[in-house]
Amino acid sequence: MAPADASQAGLLAPATAAKATTLNIPAATISFDPPPPVIRRVSTNANLVPIAPVTFAHALEAIDKGIAFLKSTQSGNGAWMEGIAAAPNTASAASAASAASAASAASAASAASAASAASAASATNAASAAVTALVVRAFAQRGLSIQGDAALERAATRLVDLVMGKNGFQPDASGGMATYVASCTAMGLAALQESKYEKTLAAALLWIRESQWDESEGIAPTQDWYGGAGYGSKGRPDLSNTQLMLDALHESNATAKDASVERAVIFLTRCQNLKSTNAAAWAQSGSNDGGMVYTPANDGESFASEMAGEGRAGEKMPAGTRALRSYASMTYAAYKSMLFAGLSKNDPRVLAAKAWIENNFTFSENPGLGQQGYYYYIHAAARAMLACGNDEVTDTAGTKHNWREELIDSIIVRQRANGSWQNPETRWMEGEPDLATVFAVLALEEAIKPVRVSQ
Repeated sequence: MAPADASQAGLLAPATAAKATTLNIPAATISFDPPPPVIRRVSTNANLVPIAPVTFAHALEAIDKGIAFLKSTQSGNGAWMEGIAAAPNTASAASAASAASAASAASAASAASAASAASAASATNAASAAVTALVVRAFAQRGLSIQGDAALERAATRLVDLVMGKNGFQPDASGGMATYVASCTAMGLAALQESKYEKTLAAALLWIRESQWDESEGIAPTQDWYGGAGYGSKGRPDLSNTQLMLDALHESNATAKDASVERAVIFLTRCQNLKSTNAAAWAQSGSNDGGMVYTPANDGESFASEMAGEGRAGEKMPAGTRALRSYASMTYAAYKSMLFAGLSKNDPRVLAAKAWIENNFTFSENPGLGQQGYYYYIHAAARAMLACGNDEVTDTAGTKHNWREELIDSIIVRQRANGSWQNPETRWMEGEPDLATVFAVLALEEAIKPVRVSQ
C-alpha cells in the first residue's frame, strides 16, 4: 500500500483507458506445469523444513513475538491501523508535477483540498481492512483458530463488517484501494478454512474477477491494460495489484486454464524486460535482463527508474534511449505469479525472471529500490521461493544459498525488542509497525511451511 502524499492530494484523476498503448498480443502459453500446492499452515516439525533445527526454532520464536505484538495493537473492535489513510500509486511523478503546477490557481487548490479530504476518509477503512486481512492470514497460518483465539475471531468478524455493505461486497467505497482489500480479504478468509466465511470469500473472488481489465470494460488483448488489475475497479493496472489478484485466485485453487489467470499472464508478459516476448518500445530498447517493472500500462512505469533519477516513466532519459529499470519486489511478484498461473519452469519468461533473481540475489535490501518497500519485498520473495520448489539459489558467482536460512536471518536481525518490525524508509506505509510486522511474520511463515514428507 502507498501512503497518502500531500503533494499529490486531489490530483489522482479517474483512470482512462484512452491512454492504453496498442501492442502485439504475446504468444499463447503452450507448456504448463501444475501450479505449486497451496500450503495453509506452517510446520510444527523442524524435520519437514530444509533448514537447521535451530533456525527453525528461531523463526517460530520470531513469528510468535510478532503475533504477540500485533495482538497488543489490535483495536477494541478487532482491526488494525484504524484512522490511517492510504492512497494509490496512480500518478507518475511527471504527471503529478504537471498537475501540481496547474493546481496553483485558488479554485484548483480548493478542489484538491476537498478531494484529498474525501479520499483520506474513504481510504481510512480500506487500509484497516487490508492490514486486518493480512493479520488474519498470519494468525491462521500459525495454527490459530477462531474457536481458540479471541483476537483472531474478533479480527475475522471485523474484517467481514468492513467489506460487506448494504449492497453486498464493497472493499472500498472510494474504489482507490479496492483490489488490495478484496485480494487480502480473499487470502485471509481462505486461510481460515471456516464455512461461516464462505459467502464473503466467494463475493471477494467474484469482485476480483469482475474488476480485471478485459473485454467487458472495452479493453482488447492488444492494449497494455489487458489482463491487469489496478487500484479499484477503474484504476489503471499495475503488477502490484495484479500479483495480489493472482495470489487470491491461487489460494482459491484456480487453475492455469482459468480465464482470469490466462488474461493475467498477458499482462505479466508485458511487465517483463524481455525482448523476445515483450513488444513494448521500452522493453525493446531496455536491458533485456528478465526482470520486471511496475506497470506496462500507458507505455510503462518503474519505481526503480524513478530511484535512478531517470523518471518513473523514463521521461528524464536522453531522447531515443527511453527504457525502464527492473527491480526485485516486482520481479519476485511476477515470478511467483507465473508459477501460480501454471507456466512451465522451462518457459522463457520464467527462466528469465529466475536468472534476474540469481543475478541480484540478496535479502539485505530490495534490489533496485534499496530499503524502500523492504517488507513488501521480503514477503513476495518468500512466496516466490517457496513456489519455485528449490531449496537453494545459485548466484552468478556460483555460490549456493539456502534461501530459507538467509531470509530468516535477515528478518530476525531487524526485529525490535517488543516483537515488531519497522522500516526507517517510510514509503508505502512501512513506517507503520503493524504493516511491517505482518509482512515480516508472513514472510517467516512462508519459510517454514512443510515441504518434506514425514517419515
